[in-house]
Formats: sequence, C-alpha cells, structure tokens
Amino acid sequence: MMSSAPPSEPATTGDDDDVESLPLATASDYASVASTFDPLLSSTSATAASPRSPPTRAAAFTLSPTFSSSFVDPPSYADATGAGAGSSSPRSASSPSSASPRSTRLAASEYSLLAVSDPETEAEPAATSLVPGSAPTYVSYLVTSVHRRDPDQRRHSVRRRFRDFVTLADRLAEAFRGQFVPPRPDKNTVESQVMQRDEFVAQRRAALERYLWRLAEHPAIGSSDELRVFLQAEGKMPLPGSTDMASRMLDGAARLPRQLIAGEDAVAAPQEVVQPARGGRDLLRIFKELKQSVVTDWAGVKPPLVEEDREFLEKKDKLQEWEHQLTSASQQAEALVKAQQDMAETMGALGLAFVRLTKFETEEAMYDSQRIRAADSRRVATAAVKASRACRDLNAQTVKYLDTLHEHLSIMLSVHTAFSDRASALLTVQTLMSDVASLQSRIEKLEAASSKIFDGDRARIRKVEELRETIRATEDAKFCALREYERIKENNRSELQRLDSERKQDFLVMLKGFVASQAAYAEKIVDGWETVAEETSGYVRARGSDSLTS
Repeated sequence: MMSSAPPSEPATTGDDDDVESLPLATASDYASVASTFDPLLSSTSATAASPRSPPTRAAAFTLSPTFSSSFVDPPSYADATGAGAGSSSPRSASSPSSASPRSTRLAASEYSLLAVSDPETEAEPAATSLVPGSAPTYVSYLVTSVHRRDPDQRRHSVRRRFRDFVTLADRLAEAFRGQFVPPRPDKNTVESQVMQRDEFVAQRRAALERYLWRLAEHPAIGSSDELRVFLQAEGKMPLPGSTDMASRMLDGAARLPRQLIAGEDAVAAPQEVVQPARGGRDLLRIFKELKQSVVTDWAGVKPPLVEEDREFLEKKDKLQEWEHQLTSASQQAEALVKAQQDMAETMGALGLAFVRLTKFETEEAMYDSQRIRAADSRRVATAAVKASRACRDLNAQTVKYLDTLHEHLSIMLSVHTAFSDRASALLTVQTLMSDVASLQSRIEKLEAASSKIFDGDRARIRKVEELRETIRATEDAKFCALREYERIKENNRSELQRLDSERKQDFLVMLKGFVASQAAYAEKIVDGWETVAEETSGYVRARGSDSLTS
C-alpha cells in the first residue's frame, strides 16, 4: 500500500522570495532536457519489471536521447492486436503465439507453420486486358506451411492471390455446410482506395495469415483436402467452372426455357440439392424455393416439415442474446484500452513537464531550497515516466487478453452462416415435399378424368406415367436433401458443443490473465510512487515541523 503521508510541497524558506523573481528558462526540446538525467535515459532501469509484474512485450516503451512521438502516442487498439498495417500476426510466422488463449488448440492442429509473406505485384495475363499495353495488376503472397505429419517436415511455399483465398472460402463453405467455418477477410475495396497501398497490403497480409491459422485450428477444416491443396498445390489455383455469380446466372437462364417448356431437368439432381439454390445455376429451383418461403411466411400455410428441435431453437435464441452482450463487452473493452492509452499519455506528459521543471531548477539553482525542489522534481519525473511505461505495457496485456471478446464476436458470423445453411437445407426439403404432393394431386386429377372415358384416355395415361417418373426422381432428390439436412443438423449440434467448450476455456484464460496483469502492473506503479514518497518523507516531516512551530 502507499504511504499514509503522501509527498507534499517543498518547505518554504526565506530564500524563496528571491527564486520567484528569477525569469523562467526557455523550454528546450525533449532531447536536451531528458539528457540531463541518466535514470530517464537508462533502458535497463526503465524497462526493468517488478518481481511481481508479468513479462512485458519485447517492444517495451523506452526513452531515448531523441524525442519520439511514441512517448505521447501510445499504440492504437488495432496496432496492439496485430491488425495494424505494419504489425505482424498475433500468431508469429513460425508458430502460434504461446500467449494466445487458443495456443493449445493451435499447437494440436495439423500445421506447425503457416505464414503469409513477401507480397509482390504481378500483371494479369495480356488476354484479360481490354486496352493494349495496360494490363491490370494484382498482389500475390508467398504462403508457407509445414504439415506436422510430414516425416521430413518439408516446407511448402506457393504463391496465392486474394482471389485464391476467396475460392478456398467458397469451397470450404460448400464442403462444410452447417459448421462454423471461419470467415475470410473482406475485400475492402473502399479501404484499398483510402489507405496507402503499402499499408493496405501489409494489413491484408496479416489478416490472411490469421485467417489460415483459424482454418488450421478448426478440427475438421484443419485436416481437410481443400486446405491441404490450397497450401501445397504448385502453380496457380484452378478456379471452379462458372465460379462467379454472373456466369452462374447465365447458365441458369440458359436452362430455364428447357425446364419450363420441354420439362428438361425439371427436377433438381440429387448432387445439386445438397447445395443451396442461391448459387444461381438452377433458376427454376430458386423460384420454387422462393415461392415456398413466401407461401409459408405470408400466407400462413404450414410447411410439410418444420424445425422441431426445441433445444436448438432455445440455443439459437440464447446465442442471439449472447452476441448482444458480447458486443457491449467488446465496446467497453475498447473504451478501457483507450482510457489506459490516455493515462499513459497524460502520465508521460506529466513526466516531461517535471523534467523541464527540474532542468530549470538545476540551471538556475542559487539556494538550497531550489536544489531540494530540483531533486524532488527529478524523482517525480522518473516515477511518472516509469508509470507511463507501465501503463503502456499494461495496455498491451489488456489488449492481448480482452481480444478474446473480439475473437468470439467474429465467430458469431460463422454461427449465423451455419444456421443459414440449416434453414436453406430445410427449405429445400420443404420445397421438394411440396413438389411431390403437387405431382400426386395432378396424377389423381388425371386418373379421375381418364376414368370417365371408355377404355381410358391414352394421352392422360401417358402423362400419368411421366408424372410418376417425375415423382420417383423428386423422391430421390428429397431423400438426398433430407439426408443433407440431417447432416447439417448434426454439424450444428457438434459445433455448438465445441463452441461452448472453447468459450469456457478461452474466457477462463482471458479473465485470469486480465486480472493478474491488472494487479501486477498496479502494484508496479504503486511501488514506484511509494519509492518517491519514501525519498521525500524527510522533506515532508520537515515541513510538518515548520507548521507546528508556527
């Protein structure tokens, strides 16, 4: 605890009247002021931590003979989390950060090394340029990986551009429907126009590296062929056919007339119903599912199959409330970081002010009272600078632990996508079941009309046979869609269990680390000021005796 007798103002003497009449010295630059005192320039004394304090970052705040704006400009929240332009990923290029709450899961992943580095500007093939001699350019990154199961621990290095990461994300979304697939970094076209190019490329590089580590951490995606091919396949990544939305819509538009007129491909193929209809390749299916959702939502018609998993529905509602509370906690965490930044800045400014005051008192000292004030000012300046450094180091620790809030908030994007996969699969099943019911109704009407004609109606009988064949194909598609729906449900269930387990582990590590760092650095700051209080205790007692005699 701090001393009960806080430092007080220097005792006044008769000589002070003469001191007050001295002109103030002109404030010099910080370099010349700070160079007066060795304790403020010593990186050893400045960065030495209290035995009770946790280890600080390698880039600890230190004073140098040259004034640095970092003294009053602590790192922003984005810089401290590694999202800044020039910062590296929280997980280093060689291995996951040991300080990360998720380091245990990352250490158990399939990869011991994942790094995105060496951005290079390359030109598009000449065939893609509309104007001769003005081929567009893009940035490629060197993606390096080491698979733990590789007996030789061989490094794979491939060149990938951002479009390749988009292709990987699309393939993972198709292959792992219902699972919490980590979201890829956004394209950020607006930021690319506003930010400096080098800054934007550095920020994207760091984001892509973190994205790969998140994929490697996932128990299913980390061992997937999709990720392995992306990391190890030499040459350019092959793009899937009709990968862009425009091409898919054109394909769907070309098929639609045949589906409506000739009945070709009127029933979705089993291999297609296991993917969402929003892909655009089958416009007829999109229209049917849209009609099904509209009839169900607006007309109040009960669908043939509904979501009956009450546990899932309750969990979904709780997650929505959890996301709301998590957003609030994340905002308050950023507010705390900003407040600690302000504290470090203000404390540093206080130290600078006392450094200048000490220089003035030292240069102009003519009486013992001035020298006493100079010594006291130097002690306060030293303690304030050390407190400023401690606040900055504490801020780095705060960011490191409370970033868990931001990590889990980003996971909610994957949760929403997985739940959307479930709803989409259910809508596909509902649509196919409605199609079967509609076809059965048409058959019944045709059979009833045919029975009224002697010897039947050959055209109607032939149409009935065609409808029954369509029913069989639709039943097959419905069976595949229902199986896909059950698979997504199981993926949701297992992923929710994993999320609960990881959330408990991550938040326990976060809270323990946050509380320990706050306590350790608070003690460190208190120790510094208690030292000043002890050093000036005789001076305080002297002033107290003067007041008693008066």
